[in-house]
Amino acid sequence: MRRGLIIILSSPSGAGKSTLSDRLRVWDKDIVFSISATTREPRDGEKDGREYFFKSREDFLKMVDNQEMLEHAEVFGNLYGSPQKPVSNAIENGQDVLFDIDWQGGQQIRNSVLGKHALSLFILPPSIAELERRLNSRAKDNHDVIKNRMALARDEISHWPEYDYVLINNDLDKTENDLKTIIKAERLKLSQQPRIVDDVRNLNNEFENR
Repeated sequence: MRRGLIIILSSPSGAGKSTLSDRLRVWDKDIVFSISATTREPRDGEKDGREYFFKSREDFLKMVDNQEMLEHAEVFGNLYGSPQKPVSNAIENGQDVLFDIDWQGGQQIRNSVLGKHALSLFILPPSIAELERRLNSRAKDNHDVIKNRMALARDEISHWPEYDYVLINNDLDKTENDLKTIIKAERLKLSQQPRIVDDVRNLNNEFENR
């Protein structure tokens, strides 16, 4: 059995990160999406442990103090973070945990106790004009929101050198295939193959017994 990977997928809004995340999870059921903890109130239909782990602010901060969060941040007065234990359990069970997060969250995870299992990928748009076109074509946000997303994109893109792999998403199918190739290769790294030591030991025993 292999160890699982922490797959960190980052990009500016509109570069295709969410679509690629969905495709990866359809491709391989051993890729599970990370469930975050939050201090915000549950919305209608949300269930604890499914959409989020809902925590009181006191309990959340206690987890941070006990180093039980891989990453965390405060957004509009609410705390969000990734509990370490579910991720650690998934890794030991050979499941890959997918994080659709920004560069700051990715940096925290890479510096965490589970950072050695992290695979970080940054998705770039083919051009800034194309990025803006995609944001407008989604028809989800008003002009001011799109303008704000474009302003944030420049800062987000500046962090591309911090990642293990950088892909330019000018063809969604090709980018998806490239992601699959990278993940397959990373799964075969020695750090993800805990039984290799036993396998080599058995081979050496065979030499001794010849």
